[in-house]
Amino acid sequence: MAANATSFTSPLADIKFGAGSLPPQVDYVVDTIANASVMTWLFTLLALAVAYDQISYFMQKGSIVGPSYKLPFMGPFLQSLNPKFEEYMQKWESGPLSCVSIFHKFVVIASTRDLARKVFNSPAYVKPCVVDIATKILGPDNWVFLDGKAHVDYRKGLNGLFTRRALECYLPTQEKVYKQYFARFLQITKDNGGKPVPFMHEFRELMCTVSLRTFAGFYITDAACKKISDDYYLVTAALDLVNFPIIIPYTRTWYGQRAARMVMDELAKCAAKSKVRMAAGGDITCIMDAWIKDMIDSKRWREATEKGLSTEGMVKPSPMLREFTDMEISKTLFSFLFASQDATSSAVTNLFQVLANRPEVLDRVRDENYRTRKGDIYAPVTLDQLESMTYTRAVVRELLRWRPPVIMVPYKAKKSFPVTDTYTVPKGAMIIPTTFMALRDPEVYPNPDEFDPERYYSGDAEEKGAKNYLVFGTGPHYCLGQHYAQMNLVLMIGKAALQFDWKHHATPESDIIKVFATIFPKDDCPLTFEERKW
Repeated sequence: MAANATSFTSPLADIKFGAGSLPPQVDYVVDTIANASVMTWLFTLLALAVAYDQISYFMQKGSIVGPSYKLPFMGPFLQSLNPKFEEYMQKWESGPLSCVSIFHKFVVIASTRDLARKVFNSPAYVKPCVVDIATKILGPDNWVFLDGKAHVDYRKGLNGLFTRRALECYLPTQEKVYKQYFARFLQITKDNGGKPVPFMHEFRELMCTVSLRTFAGFYITDAACKKISDDYYLVTAALDLVNFPIIIPYTRTWYGQRAARMVMDELAKCAAKSKVRMAAGGDITCIMDAWIKDMIDSKRWREATEKGLSTEGMVKPSPMLREFTDMEISKTLFSFLFASQDATSSAVTNLFQVLANRPEVLDRVRDENYRTRKGDIYAPVTLDQLESMTYTRAVVRELLRWRPPVIMVPYKAKKSFPVTDTYTVPKGAMIIPTTFMALRDPEVYPNPDEFDPERYYSGDAEEKGAKNYLVFGTGPHYCLGQHYAQMNLVLMIGKAALQFDWKHHATPESDIIKVFATIFPKDDCPLTFEERKW
């Protein structure tokens, strides 16, 4: 009994098949498996996993363009850490649909205008995913990931924040920020002895501050504004198209997540301050104020009707809004920052470079803004005046076509998506329409690689390119702030044209496109600024 208590021998351990019970080939296989080492088992399992990974890739790839085989498991992950615009172009030019597979994620790329529009307009099949890691950075409950009716209803409550009346309220704050930073640009050139400085990072800070002041006003301190402007770079760096599936401490995604949480904490504090001020009857100075006022007005209307009180003198909000928590407001405004920061930074950088290189265009922008301000170069402008500047608007419109900040918009297939008659995107795959090829269609835009504002000033690009101009997307998730973004750029470049003379110091990399979420000159746009003498 003692022996039985301390050991156990499997009744199968010494089993022997009777002679002739199995064919010799099978007997050999059984014997080989029974005597295999741990390393043999591991190598066998690895080989099976590699085979499964390849077969899965081939089955998902089907007939579309893509690598003939996948680097086991990781695919072109290392290449994706340093994306090159030329490699994206090769993909787009390789066919209407192409693919790659990185780690667990199969990615389909839609390159033509019609396929891009089909993806944008197929909410039954796809939903926005921004990038693969975005839910961990922005938060899985962020409204940008809402789908269907939930998204439509939430969006309705935000539409009022971008009306003409609302945009007019934000202009004074934007003017103040530009005045502050334009003085700084002059000082940077002076401090550097008149030598050129790469201004891309300065433009990023400028546009981050403009966005923060527009969204959260002066509830946010100068120190917090500076901290967010500095650290937001970490958020952008974390949002590679396809990333490692989990967040590992001290990696780019980890730092990006921490930076995002810091920003949302600051914006939540601003929301609390705005609620107090707007409840006391304060004026609207920023998007946060406007949204919270709508919430307060909705609450007052509901309370009046529920209690049977008179609503005379009150205006019923449409739509009626619920009360949002400070953090819900914060997350929504953070999504606005996410949508605007990199895109406007890209546009401003490219705008300063291209106008420095085309003085005849800059002179026309300057002249139009001078006339609109009746000779006072420091005069504030109204939204009507901004909209009246047709040439400056044409310059902005063409810049966004020529150097579209957002070149791809990732979606995720909610179910199998028959995107063409011959190919179905697998459920769970990413499908990424590009905007770039539609904006380079030579049949719509002659000499598409040339920057030519006349397309939109005296030409027919607006009408001919109605389906091609995908700068702000289309369909149910089109950019909510597209008019705001364009008028903001018109305001910025008009003020700069009146107050500055600037020079672009070209390098061999000035015309090479760098991809950092959006697109920038590879040399980060070296400039010098001088105060303009009138």
